[in-house]
Amino acid sequence: FLPTPSSTTTAMENLATGVGPVKRERTEIVPVNNQGTSLPRKKFFRARAHCNPLSDSTFPVPLRPDAYDWESHYPEFFAKHREETNKNGDVSTTQEPPLVRFADVGCGFGGLLVRLSPLFPNDLAVGMEIRDKVSQYVKERCVALRKESPGSFENISCIRTNSMKYLPNFFKKAQLTKLFFLFPDPHFKTANHRRRIIQRSLLSEYAYTLAVGGVMYTITDVEELGRWMAAKIGAHPMFERLTEEECAADPVVPLLFTGTEEGQKVERNEGNTFLNVFRRIDGPK
Repeated sequence: FLPTPSSTTTAMENLATGVGPVKRERTEIVPVNNQGTSLPRKKFFRARAHCNPLSDSTFPVPLRPDAYDWESHYPEFFAKHREETNKNGDVSTTQEPPLVRFADVGCGFGGLLVRLSPLFPNDLAVGMEIRDKVSQYVKERCVALRKESPGSFENISCIRTNSMKYLPNFFKKAQLTKLFFLFPDPHFKTANHRRRIIQRSLLSEYAYTLAVGGVMYTITDVEELGRWMAAKIGAHPMFERLTEEECAADPVVPLLFTGTEEGQKVERNEGNTFLNVFRRIDGPK
């Protein structure tokens, strides 16, 4: 990353190259915090800011993706899918159920999920969070939003899991079309770099779950981590960086800056962000 002037034009150029901090002009921040009376409050779901992903945690993990009960997370969405299927005259018992297409790894308090839901109403999105109380908060937030706005937010939910260990247990090969790693834990100490979510070995698992043409998004406010992620992903043979024009045309990219609580904090402090967007490709034959 090289220092560059902080203008909107330069920022958009950096989207495709990954060189230099992406400094955006100040705009109105859309709050993603819950302040309504029917929504869960964060103060009742306090949790540590960081968690060791290499430690053993106790939570259920499916043996294979089709063994997981996804319908319990999206009951209304699945019901509508069955109704639509029956309406079209397809009553086959082998009809494939809806599949999760978007995964936000380390989703935090679910800000991005809430923003993605109305943008992609026909796609299921899931947040994957290792912290128990935070994942519970996101699940309750999704349920509360559905009650508050009937017919909306039926396509988002959250599960508690360790994505560094169990991602293939939840998703089949080439199932996902979008994979997000937004403001991940930088694990500053050199001895803890092995805890970082972007690793060469893990990238092969991410490529396994992503369909060809699927997109992986990463963003951070830590320059050294931005360099790390750009180098690791760029060196992997199954990913290629999106061009400037492709980033500018992607409706998801603007959400990466202020779609999460962490991103809003960086924006308020007028900090720099380091964005890397890559596409899944076939790779070497």
